[in-house]
Amino acid sequence: QVQLRESGGGLVQAGASLRLSCAASGGTFSPYAMAWFRQAPGKEREFVAAMTWGGGRTWYSDSVKGRFTISRDNAKNTVYLEMNSLKPEDTAVYLCAAAYGSTWYGATVPVSYGKWGQGTQVTVSS
Repeated sequence: QVQLRESGGGLVQAGASLRLSCAASGGTFSPYAMAWFRQAPGKEREFVAAMTWGGGRTWYSDSVKGRFTISRDNAKNTVYLEMNSLKPEDTAVYLCAAAYGSTWYGATVPVSYGKWGQGTQVTVSS
């Protein structure tokens, strides 16, 4: 069974950059789309970015557009999130997710994604 594992989180100062990775392992990996969500303490899970695995489409939340970039390496079954100009409000647990298209309600909707990783903590200090 496919598992997703995030890495690359950490503690950084405002204005810094981080690159998160999400590697899939354990089976044939052929999702329709991959996404990054984040969740801060006491808040709902928030959409960050997504892309079709074929690479034809990307989506970004308004709060990260122009600062974050989602990309993938099909050969490594890995999706990345390049985060630049980080702000304290970006502090959250970042989770990656895979969608297989059977229940697609849109890229920004969590229930579209049937497989989730455990998350990696990103903390941005002011």
